[in-house]
Amino acid sequence: MLDVRKLRLLRDLADRGTIAAVAAAHNYTPSAVSQQLAALEREAGTALLARTGRGVTLTAAGTVLAAHAEEVLAALERATAALAATRTGLSGPLRIGAFPTAMRTLLPAALVALAGEHPALDLTVDELDPALVPPRLRDGTLDVALVHDYDLVPIAPDPALDTTPLLDETMYLAATRPLDLAQCRAEPWILAGPGTLCHTMTLRACEAAGFLPRARHHADDFVTVLTLVAAGQGVAVVPELALRPPSPPPGVVLTPLATRRRTRFAYRSGAGSHPSIAEFIATVRSVTATGLPAPTIR
Repeated sequence: MLDVRKLRLLRDLADRGTIAAVAAAHNYTPSAVSQQLAALEREAGTALLARTGRGVTLTAAGTVLAAHAEEVLAALERATAALAATRTGLSGPLRIGAFPTAMRTLLPAALVALAGEHPALDLTVDELDPALVPPRLRDGTLDVALVHDYDLVPIAPDPALDTTPLLDETMYLAATRPLDLAQCRAEPWILAGPGTLCHTMTLRACEAAGFLPRARHHADDFVTVLTLVAAGQGVAVVPELALRPPSPPPGVVLTPLATRRRTRFAYRSGAGSHPSIAEFIATVRSVTATGLPAPTIR
């Protein structure tokens, strides 16, 4: 019989690439991970790993077993969700991840509603970039998250995760005078931090318009970005959620762009029917549909 905990380590090795990374994710030593994977090989009766210099790769058998591990772990999530559904009331921890604009606009009212309706539910929220969400969901330190991507920067499906859509947003060019993107070739730009989805999206939008943006400032908080735009420090691309009150500041002119940002819920495969996660999703949907003020667009 194959051990589920060892299967999880093999799945994580397939995803993270090194035993050291798997060990760090689980707070194990690399030696402990290697021992567990060696034990899994004995249980499987075949080699799952091949040495490549100082590292390892999965054999054909290891790749097959890692893919089946995803199915096994998803089945366990469904079983956990079904068991939770037999209990009366919602209780226990619900660990939520969200990107900054969602933290400011979508979550506050949803958290108040959830706490009022389900006082035994222990809600905790971490603010983080969507790129950091998948490993946190896989290792169990998050249960559900709000993530986003852009039509110019789509995110490949993750076999360990399921997603469901929440909203699509228009992206806007923010400046101190009416401009279209092609007119911003010589403008200084306020870009998000390198490596973030927003940074990559802006680069691709500008490339499609025939130029690369010249960065003057880098800022990840859209309230800060819009404040810098209003101060004449450059132009920027911002999403619709960033335009909810109290922003944008006076003097910012907004031009809609063709590109869109998509916000989704993400959770481990099989976990979407867990009552706490399902209630969180339903509450955020309700707030999004009825509780958000209209964006301020000048």
